[in-house]
Amino acid sequence: MIALLIQDTTQALQDTANAVNPTLSQPAPELHFIDLLFKGGWVMVPLAFLAFLALVIFVERYLTIKKATKDESNLMGQIRSYIQSGNLEGASAMLRNNNSPLSRMLQKGLKRIGRPIKDIEGAIENVGKLEVSKLEKNISILGIVAGIAPMLGFVGTIVGVITIFHQVSIKGAIEIGTISGGLYTKMITSATGLIIGIIAYVLYHILNIMVEKIILKMETDAIDFIDLLEEPGK
Repeated sequence: MIALLIQDTTQALQDTANAVNPTLSQPAPELHFIDLLFKGGWVMVPLAFLAFLALVIFVERYLTIKKATKDESNLMGQIRSYIQSGNLEGASAMLRNNNSPLSRMLQKGLKRIGRPIKDIEGAIENVGKLEVSKLEKNISILGIVAGIAPMLGFVGTIVGVITIFHQVSIKGAIEIGTISGGLYTKMITSATGLIIGIIAYVLYHILNIMVEKIILKMETDAIDFIDLLEEPGK
């Protein structure tokens, strides 16, 4: 009996609250991700461009660097065999067919055989720098995107806040619904900019790590190649 009385009282209070404020009985509208993006305003357009640019650069550089890191574990062994047998033409042909940054670097050194070791080292080093610069092409743009995207998103939020308070000054009254509703939509640009910036930052360092591995491999094989040329004089 007491439980039924409590239940009836609770229902009566709920009905009274709904009658006073009918919006309480209405479910809150769902927020969809796509709808939020469209509410971000014009700043979402350059942010979308930055996201697309970062993705295109990462995919293009990743495939290029991955191609340059193909398995070359037997390259120096084959070069050693050719040079020790005196077959420089065979070594040069193999390097041309290999067509990788490392092979182009060693091929330059191979063409300098007969000159002082310093000249050979200089030629190899110059080609190595050129090959590394080719691998690093456009990677710095990812770093720029990582820095610009969050700032651009923050600018969008600031512009939105200024617009909201401008409307408040015109109306001469502060409405919590207007301020909070407009503010959460303008915060979308900051969140989007941060997400794009974080992703671009991660992709930037992934590519840099891949390039550093190639540089280490090129330096190691260049030293082995110079040691190979110095062996007959030891």
